[in-house]
Amino acid sequence: MAGARALLRLCPLLLPQDRHGTAYEGFVTAQGRDFHIRILLPVDLQLKNARIECSWRLKKILHGYRHILKQRLHSCPDLVSFMVELKTVLEIAVKNTQDLHIPRPPEYYSCLVRDLEILGWNKVAYVDTGLTTVKLKAEDSCGRQHLITLKLNAKYPTEPPDCLVDFPVPFAVSWMPQNSLIDIYNQFLAALESLQEFWDALDEIDGKTWVLEPENPTRSATTRRIAIGNNVSVNVEVDPRHPNMLPECYFLGADHAVNPLRTKLNNNMHLWDPEISLLQNLRELLEIDFPSRTVLEKSDFAKDCGICYAYRLDGSAPDQVCDDPRCGQPFHQACLYEWLQGLPTSRQSFNVIFGECPYCNK
Repeated sequence: MAGARALLRLCPLLLPQDRHGTAYEGFVTAQGRDFHIRILLPVDLQLKNARIECSWRLKKILHGYRHILKQRLHSCPDLVSFMVELKTVLEIAVKNTQDLHIPRPPEYYSCLVRDLEILGWNKVAYVDTGLTTVKLKAEDSCGRQHLITLKLNAKYPTEPPDCLVDFPVPFAVSWMPQNSLIDIYNQFLAALESLQEFWDALDEIDGKTWVLEPENPTRSATTRRIAIGNNVSVNVEVDPRHPNMLPECYFLGADHAVNPLRTKLNNNMHLWDPEISLLQNLRELLEIDFPSRTVLEKSDFAKDCGICYAYRLDGSAPDQVCDDPRCGQPFHQACLYEWLQGLPTSRQSFNVIFGECPYCNK
């Protein structure tokens, strides 16, 4: 009864449709506007199994917030708590939607078109119909293609647009009210040039070695997991501001295979030469040749998980290996954890679980 009163105070236009409190219909208010909504609860009143029906207008406004609302349905203890969360999200969503539809003054359009003409339409990759989003393209000195997405608000050029780039470092725009898109584009080009050595280093790794993860690296990705041999790899974290310096290296594989590599890296660290490429340095410090893309196929050294029999699970490759030299079977961490948890002989110490290998029982 107290819950019903609290809900009535919070949403006076949302009324129960039955005696059991499993159906509510009415309106929820945000930013001075009323939106029709219907909430259907199961008999046990569990919110995680609730169904929400709403008008097409409300559905459109909340489209980008669906994952948040789904999470709230699972975490809120009762309907009143969820409606508090829903109203908060709806207030933000309606406000943001209104901001997108603020009418632009004529000066906005004339200024934007003038800037694009000066910049050159050949540098424009995309413009939306409302002239609020612009994508500009550029080619760096090594021929790599890049995009910058500009989201302009109604106060442009007094205020700068939001800039979205695929960079491994933050891209901060220096802006004055008298600036234009040309100034942003020039800053974009300067930032591209400052990252050339970083991208050169990773492009060489991508082109000459077998990269296990990420499968399709973006320009902002700073890590590469490079195959060394059967179920042995090294995860390299490159500093984009200092790409010629020794990167952070983490070896993955059975102890008998990775311990000698760790020893070589520690003993040869002083030999790192910033004048040669990152890949060449890694070869010399580890005293190895990485499997070549021109000679070997990925299947020659990348085995499927011994539990789920797949190579990729939720985008990840197997990263746990049996330490027995005669086995060396790889597993996904999630698969292995679930397997070991189900074994009565397994034991856990803090965040480490110990048990028999699913493949060789060692």
